[in-house]
Amino acid sequence: MTTDNRVGAHHPAGAGDLVRLSINQQTVRQLSIPQLVRGCRALGIPGVGLWRSPVQAFGVERAAQVVRDAGLTVTSLCRGGFFTASDPGEWNAALADNRAAVDEAATLGSSTLVLVSGGLPAGAKDLAAARERVAEAIDRLAPYAAERGVRLAIEPLHPMFASDRCVVSTLSQALDLAERFPAEQVGVVVDTYHLWWDERVPEQLVRAGRSGRIAAFQLADWVTPLPEGALLGRGQLGDGCVDLRGFRERVDAAGYGGPVEVEVFNPQLWQRPGTEVLEEVAGRYREHVR
Repeated sequence: MTTDNRVGAHHPAGAGDLVRLSINQQTVRQLSIPQLVRGCRALGIPGVGLWRSPVQAFGVERAAQVVRDAGLTVTSLCRGGFFTASDPGEWNAALADNRAAVDEAATLGSSTLVLVSGGLPAGAKDLAAARERVAEAIDRLAPYAAERGVRLAIEPLHPMFASDRCVVSTLSQALDLAERFPAEQVGVVVDTYHLWWDERVPEQLVRAGRSGRIAAFQLADWVTPLPEGALLGRGQLGDGCVDLRGFRERVDAAGYGGPVEVEVFNPQLWQRPGTEVLEEVAGRYREHVR
């Protein structure tokens, strides 16, 4: 099963060698949504990945209109998830918030809602039980999302996040969860920052490709030492040790033809003019990914 979500095929902003490129909002968080959209359109970048908090502050329907009027696509909405709470009130609140996230993704015209599963509940040490809570939550949410044309995309995060942010640490674990559900309802996110170190990724990409499970592909580099800690230490493309082009080629070989979304959390980038960063990302994408 081949996944083909190529943004440039449908949007006039897509031009030449940037036809698959998407810029995640967090890469240039200093830009407003209209500024991000204008900057991407000017460079021929056809996709943007959005985050719920700034979208809510701007207005979900208003954001959808701005993106649509520019001829761009929202390639993903981040994030849903955080399913591992043991308190019943927190559990129900998480489910309600995720249903709202699905609705927001549908309004934005995005078919992909990224899920970050959540860490261990306070005082807990049972990773397996926490992952089962993730599966239980997805079971509750997947039909709701499917009815609205939204696919849930499980994102594995680097193991250093397992205790507090994401108990799903490897692509294999993400696929074990996703494969409990129909492929059109639940897929996985492949993010180079989180997965570059795992020697099992090539075989897991083949596995994911066989059933069309790759719902999103995100890029960031790994620099050492991490300049801002684990969360905000992502490197600009080409600044670190990740074989970005090789990763892209393996993802393509697995049958994925969709957007390539650059998501770099880096305060040094946020301190620079946003349009300058957009231009740099486009150049780095051409040099290190295409």
